[in-house]
Amino acid sequence: MHPHEQAAATEPIRRGRGKLALVAISIIVLLMVLLAVGYLPRRDREKELAADLQKEKTTLPQVNAALATASPASSDLLLPSNVTPITEAVINARAEGYLKRRYVDIGDRVKAGQLMAEVDAPELDQQVQQARAALSQSQAALARAQHALAQSKANEHLSDVTAQRWKTLAERGVVSKQEYDQKQAQFDSDQAAVQAAGSDIKAAEDNIIASRANLDRLIQLQQFEKITAPFAGVVTARNVDVGALISTTGTTPLFRVAQINVLRVDVDVPEQSAPYIKVGEPAELTLQEFGNRTFVGRVSRTANSLDPTSRTLLTEVQVQNADQVLLPNMFANVKLVGARNGAAIMIPGDAIVATPEGTQVAKLVNGNHIHFQPVRLGRDYGAKIEIVSGLVAGDRVIVNPTDDVREGAEVNPVLQKQPAPPTAAKK
Repeated sequence: MHPHEQAAATEPIRRGRGKLALVAISIIVLLMVLLAVGYLPRRDREKELAADLQKEKTTLPQVNAALATASPASSDLLLPSNVTPITEAVINARAEGYLKRRYVDIGDRVKAGQLMAEVDAPELDQQVQQARAALSQSQAALARAQHALAQSKANEHLSDVTAQRWKTLAERGVVSKQEYDQKQAQFDSDQAAVQAAGSDIKAAEDNIIASRANLDRLIQLQQFEKITAPFAGVVTARNVDVGALISTTGTTPLFRVAQINVLRVDVDVPEQSAPYIKVGEPAELTLQEFGNRTFVGRVSRTANSLDPTSRTLLTEVQVQNADQVLLPNMFANVKLVGARNGAAIMIPGDAIVATPEGTQVAKLVNGNHIHFQPVRLGRDYGAKIEIVSGLVAGDRVIVNPTDDVREGAEVNPVLQKQPAPPTAAKK
């Protein structure tokens, strides 16, 4: 074949091979672009995640920590309390019937012995009349017994005289001894009748005493138809009205009277301060309703024994309330002036952990390692809580411990700013 003809025949083949090479190159370029767009960023992200995971494994968990601080010792002790009347009485009925009249209501001031209500008790009134009649019958029986005794004594005297006369006649032989014995037997009978009449008088007198005692008892019950105030005070409850059935077995009292010119305030003093509470020591009472006003009182008595459950000393403070601005059952704060109270360890209340083993705190030891320390709690001040034993001033405790806080774990603590510890005002 001619060289020109051979070149012409192979030209299409070269062109086809060139196109195939171009397509192959295009596909390779496209694959490289796709690799650069998809795989490489994903690989970089995986490297970043792996680095973050490794960093997280080597980074300590960050926790909030607080210092256990010692509150300053105070000579005053501030405690919550409840105001109660110095004397309070529940007025119940002793006479059964219906309420006839009512003279007082809630809030009324009453004097000692003042009439508060009257009860209509007709059955009791009839019993009084029957008792008077029984007493009259006993007195009449006594009179009859006395008359019988006088008659028996007269018969005894006559029989005695007759027997003596017949004795003289029998000695002279005028009458037989049998007739004398009959007169002597009559005297003995009349003498026994005198003794029996004396016993009847004693029985009649005893019946009079019993009848009079029963009458006096019923008259006393009859006086309970008038319900009076046992002392001067204020009526704090009234549970009946006119026409109500009054029963001596009922559980609902008719009235409640409280004496509030002097008030009683009971406070529970913690064990550590109990030895310093003395009768006669001053106390100051403050209430939220009266702002900065202070009511002065004194310690009137103590229980002289700690409560076995709360380990506190029940202390009574009496406060004068002449103007009667203080009301029973008000909530108040009592400051016992001079009740020495030693320094206490204070920590945030959120640091307390309740476990089956008891109350604990997560304490930092040996650098920044966790140790769960058992503690005994004192008074709770809300944001702060008192620790009686288990911690000392300067110990670091974890606040709001999370799942990362485990025994022996190492953490990165961040100390919180401490608020001022609670203290009672100085005198």
